[in-house]
Amino acid sequence: MNAAQKSGKGAPAYSLYVNRWLGRRFAVLAYLAGLRPNHVTAISAAFSFAAIAVLVLVPVGWLTGVVVSACLVLGYALDAADGQLARLRRQSSVSGEWLDHMVDCVKISSLHLAVAVSLYRFTDLPDAVLLLPLGYAVVGAVSFFGQILNEQLRRNVGGEARVLGPDSRRPSLVRALAKIPLDYGVLCLVFLLLGSPVAFLVGYGVMFAAASGYLLLACVAWYRTMRGLDRRLVP
Repeated sequence: MNAAQKSGKGAPAYSLYVNRWLGRRFAVLAYLAGLRPNHVTAISAAFSFAAIAVLVLVPVGWLTGVVVSACLVLGYALDAADGQLARLRRQSSVSGEWLDHMVDCVKISSLHLAVAVSLYRFTDLPDAVLLLPLGYAVVGAVSFFGQILNEQLRRNVGGEARVLGPDSRRPSLVRALAKIPLDYGVLCLVFLLLGSPVAFLVGYGVMFAAASGYLLLACVAWYRTMRGLDRRLVP
């Protein structure tokens, strides 16, 4: 099963040490059940979008936070499992990669929009706080697009497929722990605070600030990488 793992370079702690661990086990269960990678992607999407629906439709509270967090955690683990299952079965495909990315794209944007709807409908917080999830939706969408665009441009010029950001060295515990505020898995756990909207906003705001700062640094690194690709194309 270890052979089915992607590189852990640049991954934060939860994604690297918890989500990969959960994903491996879900991949094995899916393999034994005879599921295909696209089936696992669909199940992952179902959990993630169930969490988003609960955010939009159910008043905030501790139980709501537990349900949302649990669904997001399961969706994220299954998102790791589909790729591992594809490599385990040797069934990696362009259509499967497309489906996985499309689900991720919708999830990243709609999750933060659902937070905005939830805060607007079910709390008495000032309307200005809605700018936080709206900004997070922009940062998440741009970050995701940047990663995918970098991969494609590198492929087009014959370079490595993945461009990670300002820190693309080998994985280490210290760097993985330092990047916890950037971790989608930790964001899933922040929803456990939904019973206290103020506490939730503090945790959510820290994640947003970290994601915004990292995106700025990543854009500088990505642009430098693209300039390097320009030099490869000069005859």
